[in-house]
Amino acid sequence: MNTLSYKTKSLRKEDAIHDWYIVDASGQKVGRLCTTIATMLRGKHKASYTPHVDNGDNIIVINAEKVVFSGQKWKQKVYLRYSGYTGGLKRRTAEEMLAKKPEAIIEKSVRGMLPKNRLGRAMFRKLFVYTGDEHPHAAQKPKSLNI
Repeated sequence: MNTLSYKTKSLRKEDAIHDWYIVDASGQKVGRLCTTIATMLRGKHKASYTPHVDNGDNIIVINAEKVVFSGQKWKQKVYLRYSGYTGGLKRRTAEEMLAKKPEAIIEKSVRGMLPKNRLGRAMFRKLFVYTGDEHPHAAQKPKSLNI
């Protein structure tokens, strides 16, 4: 009997390779853009994906202020935060969020799509979101990623 033994190789954190990608968010829908970014941060696009290892890539997002929502979400979508005190619930619409801190729209969306544990926090630290098309990561030679 000729049996072939195929072993699944688990990736070690020392062997993980983290590439750098740059994404232009202008004209992109927030949900579609952020799901792709979250997949890349987790490393699920790689054949060597291992759930317990941070194998994802570093993602730079530029032009965060030019993202698009479909429908009436600019007025209807509400971002909530809670101070911990009675009556401390703060709410902000997507329109207000774009005016005050446009990077937070992408950051909050991607953070919600990552695991809620230490590994997810480590993955989130590899996301860099900027308004405008300037970024300080030119030395890493990021590859352009079309979404």
